[in-house]
Amino acid sequence: MKLDTVCIIDDDPICVYGTKILLNHNNFVSANILVYEDGDEALSNLTSQLNKGQRMPDIILLDLNMPVMDGWGFLEKFSKLPIVNKPQIYIVSSHFGANEIEKAKKYELVQDFIVKPLIAKNLNDIIAMAKIAV
Repeated sequence: MKLDTVCIIDDDPICVYGTKILLNHNNFVSANILVYEDGDEALSNLTSQLNKGQRMPDIILLDLNMPVMDGWGFLEKFSKLPIVNKPQIYIVSSHFGANEIEKAKKYELVQDFIVKPLIAKNLNDIIAMAKIAV
């Protein structure tokens, strides 16, 4: 079983580049890696895909601290979209604390909270869990 699409929502080009490298070198087989620099750009594009009847990404790797619309704003609006097969969301952020982890647990779509930098073990765990749910 393979994942069709992974979405990275992060404004840090170094983190995006590193995540792509990890995806390409750790058992990830995908036709698509979508990258958005902020929550607003991601929400707009994913909503457009949904309106066209296109499938949502299998997993979303979401940073919290971004310009325009942060990860929390994205989660709030994205969780209200009428999506049949909702993607699994993993928060990948350097900004964390007990408050952020508790807040993340309130969103049904959020599977886990991962502290940056994303490492191969985290990514392999995410892929394994996503394949079970697909």
